[in-house]
Amino acid sequence: MNIKLEKLIYALNQRFKKNIISTECQTMPLQGGTVGKVYLVTGIAETVDGEKLPYRIVLKIQNKWERYGDPGSWRREYDLYSSDLGATFSQALRWPTCYHAEYNAKGNEYHLWLEYIDGVTGLDLTRDKYEKAALELGRFQGKLYAVQPAVLQSLTNLSYADLMKNTYLHYRSWPIVYDYIRSEDCELPLHIRQMLIDIDEQADEIFARIEKLPLVLCHRDFWVNNLIYADGNFALIDWDTCGWGYLGEDLASLIADDPNIDHMVEHYQRCIPAYYKGFSEFVDVSRIADHCVYEIILLVFGYRLVEGYLHTEADDEKMKRVHTLQKIYEMKTIPLMVTSGT
Repeated sequence: MNIKLEKLIYALNQRFKKNIISTECQTMPLQGGTVGKVYLVTGIAETVDGEKLPYRIVLKIQNKWERYGDPGSWRREYDLYSSDLGATFSQALRWPTCYHAEYNAKGNEYHLWLEYIDGVTGLDLTRDKYEKAALELGRFQGKLYAVQPAVLQSLTNLSYADLMKNTYLHYRSWPIVYDYIRSEDCELPLHIRQMLIDIDEQADEIFARIEKLPLVLCHRDFWVNNLIYADGNFALIDWDTCGWGYLGEDLASLIADDPNIDHMVEHYQRCIPAYYKGFSEFVDVSRIADHCVYEIILLVFGYRLVEGYLHTEADDEKMKRVHTLQKIYEMKTIPLMVTSGT
């Protein structure tokens, strides 16, 4: 990876708030997507006064690509970091600081120089941290919903509220998954097949209920690998799917997107009341009779799990998806106490 030192030095100037005159660096790939590359850049920077400052900083390079139903997503993170959205975060839930953002229209790519945060992420997050993440998500969305800061009206590149619905309908239109759960060859347990068939038959009524929920700013990829817990607070990365969505969409991802399967049901029990508690600190939720999180989980992840089951040959991966669907099935009958706040 060839780093442009003048860009790195500019970012380090913003990072340290000092006049950096030189640096050497090393790079190491971090986890990234198929069309984006993420690097950890480390080294020692030297100030004009001769001070030596060790550093770690993240470089994210994103190229243009097309996401189904959301063509602007590829450059959304650049647009968001270029806006005033960062001012709406709390210390408890925020995104990594961006020290420099550069867009190359000719090359259809952008570079972000971001704060490196060393913390706990993924399935290493404890059950208490899941609950805390749900609480802080509720507070963040509740505050924005109540205050409606001007920045929300100025954001022009956000995913639309019907993205979840359109994605579900797209999955449902695939004969490979739709026909499979209805076929005699289907190897999934009968009750799981029926759960998926039932959601299809009730989809119009379910979406009518979901669309009565508050419309909030959603991250739309709010899963554990995008959450970093450090010093008692959360940082949230990868904002390319961000947009308008319904109350509970992000919570569904926290609970069911590549989850800790053994604790899924407990996360469902603990995170929904915590989420509503956080949201209710800013908005009266007493009139919301149905949170719809179970339905959102099934709409978003049901067919995706079946697709994964069909396209993997490894028996353990197949069983992982069946086990996840089983846990979603078990959520249906769980009574929850959702607070209306104080």
